[in-house]
Amino acid sequence: MPLQISIELSDKDLEHFKSVAQTAQQAVTDGKVDGDTIVSEARKVFEQSTSNTDLPEFISTRLAKLEILVDMVSDKEWQLPDDELARVRGAMAYFANPNDMIHDHIPGIGFLDDAIMVELIVENLQDDIDAYQEFCQFRTLEAEKRAKQGLSTDIGKEDWLADQRAVLHHRMRQRRNKRRGRVW
Repeated sequence: MPLQISIELSDKDLEHFKSVAQTAQQAVTDGKVDGDTIVSEARKVFEQSTSNTDLPEFISTRLAKLEILVDMVSDKEWQLPDDELARVRGAMAYFANPNDMIHDHIPGIGFLDDAIMVELIVENLQDDIDAYQEFCQFRTLEAEKRAKQGLSTDIGKEDWLADQRAVLHHRMRQRRNKRRGRVW
């Protein structure tokens, strides 16, 4: 029989996590940790969460969300601008800290702090994640469409932006035409 456990973080708890995250981000700013190390360490945490069968499900499901963040900063076609890339890597810097709040080697709860941090990061970066997932979905569908037509399946951010721009222009024209039909 499953047991539901809820954890409510107080404002003080959230401030503590924020402080720890800022310390990790400062290590990036100070050049003590580079972006590639951050991505590599976050990838390790994600891989440990998928390969560790002893890890509680409530932790492993949260750590699995690291995959999208790692993919987002590693995807050559997504091409995050430098300031955005630094922001996402800075948010992920916590995972490059070998002395995080709960040492990962402690069975059962070693990744609890990491799981909480992932939840906080994902909440903070949700707009970025949504845009990246939309891009990935577009890329997959467009590649399939182009493959059927015998065209190149290489699709980048510029293709996605052009498609999004066309959708917005179409929506703008529809709204304008709808308004023109109204009596003032």
